[in-house]
Amino acid sequence: MRKLALSDEILLTVEKPARYIGNEVNSVMKNKKDIAVRFAMCFPDVYEIGMSHLGIQILYDMFNRREDIWCERVYSPWTDLDKIMREQNIPLFALESQDPIKDFDFLGITIQYEMCYTNILQVLELSQIPLMASERTMEHPFVIGGGPCTYNPEPLADFFDLFYMGEGETVYFPLMDLYKEWKASGASREEFLRKASHIPGIYVPSLYEVTYKEDGTILEMRPKFEDVPAKVDKQIVMEMSEATYPEKPVVPFIKATQDRVVLEIMRGCIRGCRFCQAGMLYRPTRQKDVKVLKDYAYKMLKSTGHEEISLSSLSSSDYEQLEELVTFLIDEFKGKGINISLPSLRIDAFSLDVMSKVQDIRKSSLTFAPEAGSQRMRNVINKGLTEDDILRGAGLAFEGGWNKVKLYFMLGLPTETEEDMKGIAHLAEKIAKRYYEIPKDQRNGKCQITISTSFFVPKPFTPFQWAPMNTMDEFLGKARIVNAEVKEQLNRKSLKYNWHQADVTILEGLLARGDRKVAKAILAAYKKGCIYDAWGEQFHYDRWLEAFDETGLDLDFYTTRPREMDEVFPWDFIDIGVTKKFLEREWKRATEETVTPNCRMQCSGCGAMRYEGGVCYEH
Repeated sequence: MRKLALSDEILLTVEKPARYIGNEVNSVMKNKKDIAVRFAMCFPDVYEIGMSHLGIQILYDMFNRREDIWCERVYSPWTDLDKIMREQNIPLFALESQDPIKDFDFLGITIQYEMCYTNILQVLELSQIPLMASERTMEHPFVIGGGPCTYNPEPLADFFDLFYMGEGETVYFPLMDLYKEWKASGASREEFLRKASHIPGIYVPSLYEVTYKEDGTILEMRPKFEDVPAKVDKQIVMEMSEATYPEKPVVPFIKATQDRVVLEIMRGCIRGCRFCQAGMLYRPTRQKDVKVLKDYAYKMLKSTGHEEISLSSLSSSDYEQLEELVTFLIDEFKGKGINISLPSLRIDAFSLDVMSKVQDIRKSSLTFAPEAGSQRMRNVINKGLTEDDILRGAGLAFEGGWNKVKLYFMLGLPTETEEDMKGIAHLAEKIAKRYYEIPKDQRNGKCQITISTSFFVPKPFTPFQWAPMNTMDEFLGKARIVNAEVKEQLNRKSLKYNWHQADVTILEGLLARGDRKVAKAILAAYKKGCIYDAWGEQFHYDRWLEAFDETGLDLDFYTTRPREMDEVFPWDFIDIGVTKKFLEREWKRATEETVTPNCRMQCSGCGAMRYEGGVCYEH
């Protein structure tokens, strides 16, 4: 019988002890004697968030299909247990075996958002693994990072042995096989890393050196050895229908953020919004066959007992077999008490018809993401959505019985004017007015429109990677302009406005476009007690500012400074398929307020066609 790493006395003192005991339905147990490679898969946030992440479920299933690998899971302990583990010197442990992470061969960390960076250091320190990769010995696991934030790995480069660029289903097994060979050979840690760098998609930070110009920008980044590649190529799965997918995902013991069966219907997006990093990183668009998805729906509902099924993609409306899939799910499962969730849909007649079949209209709200208040600004960001489209969709929704609408916008976008900001309130007012055009006896109570604005962060590998960020005062000033304008509207009682934290946004901007020099500030902030920065009540911006002062980091250099077109970015050594020339061209089109058609209307020559076997004229 498994012995728990924590005593009953400790478990009784912490909030939600089920986060730490493992043994969930569909979790995998193996005999350690039969295992050649032990892999701890980490999501550096609390259990409920990590258990909702599809990527880990896919890799967990994929690894554990191999008899010689045992993949286990680990999450960030919440602050109550963190304190106890430090006081009692209890090493962080994996859920399945309850064994210390420091005894594993690999610690794989998925890096989904910038605000988890201090939690990565928490996981390393509680695991009793040296924070700095340069201080690790043969006694320590190799620490490897994956996920969207690894497309600028440089702020974390000092803390990781390796990074995996791309989708995990591709080259992990060659890496595991290389590890087994290396382990049997008795060669040094450095030799394994050197050989690992030869595997496509694997980046080993210690094998590269960065030099800087006098102004603090990068002069060049180059490999230290001739056999180490100068460019690291993104790895992607082209045949989605044949890719590994978990038929028996692990079922959490306590309610997770997303407690449901998730069907991934496609990867990538045809839309080309200029602010959206995912839309560039996951090109080209790849779809799963509808027959495969129907089969997974049956198997996953049976193996989990979940009572909800959700579709996963960046833009579900663009899935070409959506109507067939949704009709099947409704006909097959709706009458069996299974809820059907359809995120990322455009608001059109088909989508509204479907949603009316799967939602309680009286309770549910519809979500629109115009992103900008004026048509000019929507053209700048290439949203591909007109005011007529928005009002038509809202009208159809209201006539269908909905009365609650959520509207998402961004403030601080490139070229933004006060008129664009006020346009947010004006668009919301037009939507409310459209509701009250419906005869009173046909309305479903009062109209409720919630306007939310986040503050814009320029991300790597987007056309806006050259854009300066606003300062915190500028962000808050813009939110006040929108707030004042909302209060001026005729239907203001129907409108509610809230906005994101500006200080969190500034930090996110620093971490998103930072270079290797940022690592010192991350470490200093962590030593001051910064963890769970994504959680509002745990976020301490003052500690971060102290860390910047102590490490001599110039915040404005990384956030508000405009970039020159020929600047070398920290992430330029990564080839994501989309070319820098394409991004430059899109940045120019943004300043000209010119819309680029979506990928199905016309190929824009981004470079990603080469994954399909096509030829791109820029590559």
